[in-house]
Amino acid sequence: MKRAFDLGASGLGLLLLSPVFLLVAVLIFLADGRPVLFRQTRIGRAGRPFSLFKFRTMIPASEGEGGGFEPGDSRRVTSFGRFLRKTKIDEWPQLFNVLKGDMSMVGPRPEVSKWVAAYPRRWAVVHRVKPGITDPASIIYRNEEELLAAAADPEAVYRNEILPRKLDLYERYAEGPPRFGRDLGLIFKTIAAVLKF
Repeated sequence: MKRAFDLGASGLGLLLLSPVFLLVAVLIFLADGRPVLFRQTRIGRAGRPFSLFKFRTMIPASEGEGGGFEPGDSRRVTSFGRFLRKTKIDEWPQLFNVLKGDMSMVGPRPEVSKWVAAYPRRWAVVHRVKPGITDPASIIYRNEEELLAAAADPEAVYRNEILPRKLDLYERYAEGPPRFGRDLGLIFKTIAAVLKF
């Protein structure tokens, strides 16, 4: 049932949002050139890596090979990229990941290998389920970039404070019984949170 919902929701989302996808792609290209999409290797279900898609929000040099994580550092985020991040439009291409089967509409957010290696035992629990576009942690830490930007040592804050709290929520989701109503509620909560930007 979850996979059927993922296929239907991602397919319908891509169909309805295709004019917006085209507009955003054109605006990124006109403002900052190529590439329009940003691909980054994340770790998914059963510890398998996959390519996650986003609209590009930073100048290419800042993404680096593999798209290194720069917590709290927004110096190379483009002006249009700030808008895309604030509204979470940059995440919309992950509907392709859902359609492909790498991700689900709802599930723990996938991480890069660096942060999976920081807490391997905990991630082993989380990786029992598919990663998702949204989950409880995505709502609670919606303004994560602002929190990290205000920290004296953003990387340490992410590793020692934010990521462990996220993992608490991820584990709770992964270990809980599948519930369609819960997932649907999280999607509506995410939409409501985004509309408050």
